[in-house]
Amino acid sequence: MSEGTKRGRPGLGRGLNALLGEMAREAPVSASGDAPTNSGVRMLPVSSLSPHPDQPRRHFDEAMLSELAASIAARGLIQPIIVRPHGHDYQIVAGERRWRAAQRARLHEVPVVVRDFDDAETLEIALIENIQREDLNAIEEAQAYQRLAGEYGHTQEVLAKIVHKSRSHVANLLRLLELPAQVQSQVVEGSLSMGHARALLGSPDVETLADQVIARGLSVRETEKLARDAKPGRTRSGGGAATAANEARIPDADIAALERQLADLLGLQVRVAHSETGGTLTLSYSTLDQLDMVCQRLTGGAI
Repeated sequence: MSEGTKRGRPGLGRGLNALLGEMAREAPVSASGDAPTNSGVRMLPVSSLSPHPDQPRRHFDEAMLSELAASIAARGLIQPIIVRPHGHDYQIVAGERRWRAAQRARLHEVPVVVRDFDDAETLEIALIENIQREDLNAIEEAQAYQRLAGEYGHTQEVLAKIVHKSRSHVANLLRLLELPAQVQSQVVEGSLSMGHARALLGSPDVETLADQVIARGLSVRETEKLARDAKPGRTRSGGGAATAANEARIPDADIAALERQLADLLGLQVRVAHSETGGTLTLSYSTLDQLDMVCQRLTGGAI
């Protein structure tokens, strides 16, 4: 864990708005883009800035980018871009969309605030900015959480506090990364919502089901039914003991609701197989951290 991760981050704990507010108070930038040279805000050439390679946001809406560029051309760049030193130039921490729009507006210089953030802080701030502005799709947000967890040891609880979301929100997004790449791409493109994607988790042949959902324009509730019908053991005809045994494995509305509630609580894939003589509860995990979390909860921290 880096020194930046170990030390306190008062700005991050209070959210990006507080951090940006402090920076803006150091020196307001006029609509023309001028900034006092003796302030925390300085003017730098657009060409001296570069985007962070691990910026959570990968997709920029062209129409919205053009609208922002037109606004900047007319009124200037009001809010400074946050950067950190990078070699002889600077790397963008927050404000890549504004930087791209400023280039389209043919600005030669932009107002920036320079801060010496480490890698973990840089990723956290970029994530917070995009989430607060609702700029990330569900997969991009999940990938950012995964990197913060994998590279910097952040637990789901820590991630939730950083972005001011519930732990179940973080857990549910991370589960989306269990989906095949094709289905993740459909979420990124907006063909599938997060609700649709969650309904398909754990289903057989997810790619085919996802294509059906898109082609038929199914709602989330209809997608949940489609996923239930596609589970192994679901039969549409026939009789005898085999059919009865299969039907016993089909979750009714209460069982399905229980599965979703447990999945939301634990952030894991949950399956309940119930019959008159009993049943099984299956929890599926993808990382050792998730397994450790389950053990801690089941034993009250005894192991």
